[in-house]
Amino acid sequence: MVDVILGLQWGDEGKGKIVDFFAKRYDIVARFQGGPNAGHTLYKNGKKVVLHQIPSGVFHEGVKNLIGNGVVLDPVVLKKESDSVSSFGVDLKKNLFISQRAHLILPTHRALDKAAEMSKGNQKIGSTLKGIAPAYMDKTGRNGLRVGDLLDKNFTTSYIRLRLKHQRLLDNYNFSEDISAWEEEFFEAIEFLRQLNIVSGEYFINQEIRSGKKVLAEGAQGSMLDIDFGTFPYVTSSNTISAGVCSGLGLSPHYIQNVWGVTKAYTTRVGSGPFPTELDDESGEILREKGNEFGATTGRPRRCGWIDLVALKYACMINGVTSLIMTKSDVLDSFQELKVCIAYQIKDSQVSEVPFHINQSELKPVYQQFPGWNCSTSGLRHYSEFPENLRSYINFINDYLSIRIRYLSNGPEREQIIEISA
Repeated sequence: MVDVILGLQWGDEGKGKIVDFFAKRYDIVARFQGGPNAGHTLYKNGKKVVLHQIPSGVFHEGVKNLIGNGVVLDPVVLKKESDSVSSFGVDLKKNLFISQRAHLILPTHRALDKAAEMSKGNQKIGSTLKGIAPAYMDKTGRNGLRVGDLLDKNFTTSYIRLRLKHQRLLDNYNFSEDISAWEEEFFEAIEFLRQLNIVSGEYFINQEIRSGKKVLAEGAQGSMLDIDFGTFPYVTSSNTISAGVCSGLGLSPHYIQNVWGVTKAYTTRVGSGPFPTELDDESGEILREKGNEFGATTGRPRRCGWIDLVALKYACMINGVTSLIMTKSDVLDSFQELKVCIAYQIKDSQVSEVPFHINQSELKPVYQQFPGWNCSTSGLRHYSEFPENLRSYINFINDYLSIRIRYLSNGPEREQIIEISA
């Protein structure tokens, strides 16, 4: 049995905390796509921990954590992250497993990412410059190096061959930055990586499922950043939706049961790209300040806006979402009035579907207004304590999407998650 937790917006929905909350119910937590451009924030013993590649079940005793073949892995980031996790007494040699088919991010991938983004001028995508896109390009171009290649005695020769290819591309960009320090870090990190559990991920996870183990698949980024179904070209380089679980872990679709979709009570986005409900006013600033909306990986301020139910319904459809989890409802506590996007106005037409060109300038959100609850909700622990206006907000979203919000997160701590009764 496999359940899935993934984001339904442009990422940063608070998936890490949700996976951490659910992980104790599962035997395995598995990351199926993305790379170190994702940052899942958890709190352990009151301390903030940001996981970029290690699955968010790592702090649970007895839970195995798998980095699947759909992930692109940066050994340098993994080593730093492992040092942080190990400081809490976690033995990664016991509970972390890495698919030999996962592709490696090389120092020259990072250089190519930076060079390509710099060359775009005002047309920048908003890359995190972590080397993600070049690594996936090498994967689809059948040039990449994989984790399993680290165990080959000819790895260094293969690395040099690929590095020379990258250097020719960098020369075309006139990129002259010295990356020798990056390479030194890389080769130190791969020695560490070789000491971890490198496995045949597809056999590993299928054998676990056949023996009755329960798997939680953890997505990175968000559905609206999916390479096929997101706001192209302002997307990531992998399939962030539930279909990516199968190709990113080597699983048959018939194993997937529940798909938990995570959404904020409002909407945010990092980097460039269309954002119909974005607020460039005081309300947007309040959302950013109250929600501490700064990228976990980049530190960049997030763009903020009202919840977009058109995009959310689209994301629920393509993921087959069975239940919803809403995060950061407490960020809306101080608003006298709230708005919800229920349609898009495009010229003379009102539409309730995400258009092919969502970035067209004439697209405007159509809002429905709601009274705020204007009281603190972060200390609430039961649905019965919710103010009436918060219940109305939740019920409207349930009805619009035809999918129920089953859990609500009203703060950063693990215990600040409330189950909503029927």
